[in-house]
Amino acid sequence: MIVVSDTSAITALLQIGQAGLLEQLYHQILIPEAVRDELLKNHPCLPLCLHCERAANVVEVKRLLAEIDLGEAEAIVLAKETHADFLLIDELAGRRVAQREGLRFVGLMGVLVQAKQKQFIKSVRETTAELERVADFHLSEEIKSIAYRKAGEL
Repeated sequence: MIVVSDTSAITALLQIGQAGLLEQLYHQILIPEAVRDELLKNHPCLPLCLHCERAANVVEVKRLLAEIDLGEAEAIVLAKETHADFLLIDELAGRRVAQREGLRFVGLMGVLVQAKQKQFIKSVRETTAELERVADFHLSEEIKSIAYRKAGEL
């Protein structure tokens, strides 16, 4: 399985000490150079499951920069180049571009639901509360309710 990630989900999981979930679920996650650079600004030691690859199509990256930031643009291009099974991305603008570009994507809440289903975490609700408290990661009540329902916590 090929998974490419943007910065936000990895940052949030690092902040609550749960980045290991990504390795447990996907074994290896590809990140583009811009995401690696963003992560290293606040996290001097990155999980070994993260593998940096260069997004080769610079023209495509530049085209996407009109709509989204560099990390998101490189992640989308890298996901297309590697034929990723899905892209891990949370930002709404980035998700819209990913959808338009024909990519499958999942957000952090989707990761938490998968982690709960595989019994890697006890509760999506508790992990979400910790993300909000520690990582300042906030989602709408509607998105949280959907995730809680999928995790069997509603």
